Amino acid sequence: MNIEALKFPIGPFTVPEVIDQKQINEWISEIELFPKRLAELASNISTSELNYHYRPEGWTIKQVAHHCADSHMNAVIRLKLTLTESEPTIRPYFEDRWALLPDSLDEDISATIQILTGLHKKWGFILRHLTEEDLKREFIHPEHGKRFSLAETIGNYAWHSNHHLAHIKQALKYKGQF
Repeated sequence: MNIEALKFPIGPFTVPEVIDQKQINEWISEIELFPKRLAELASNISTSELNYHYRPEGWTIKQVAHHCADSHMNAVIRLKLTLTESEPTIRPYFEDRWALLPDSLDEDISATIQILTGLHKKWGFILRHLTEEDLKREFIHPEHGKRFSLAETIGNYAWHSNHHLAHIKQALKYKGQF
């Protein structure tokens, strides 16, 4: 089985050459819908299934769900920093280490889904009120040594949401066996 295909079941995120308001609105809708899609997907997952890996040496379904809450909380903070500061340098974090903390290993993902539900509602509200000038604002990611605009960041998190939903579907499809 191709590890790259398992790692990126919907392919890697690529920034379109032109990001128009229609594209922004589609991405925001994807972000807003993510908690509902995750909740629906998780509604019938057993404890055993929560421990399925989506690829060899990859995270389990429960780690993926908890990671999304961690990642998306950081995304909202980065958004607010970018809206209130001039080209802030954001703080990266060790996702792999966070995925090993007790809350990321918890087999009850209901609180995580609640966090995502509230967070994405708030996030969507902020995103729907961004101006054209706001979308051009940038932050600096020291891990990548690059600047990222809010417009492309919205796309990245819409992709991130769907990327991890695909991981969960993949883990369930293969029953964690590769």
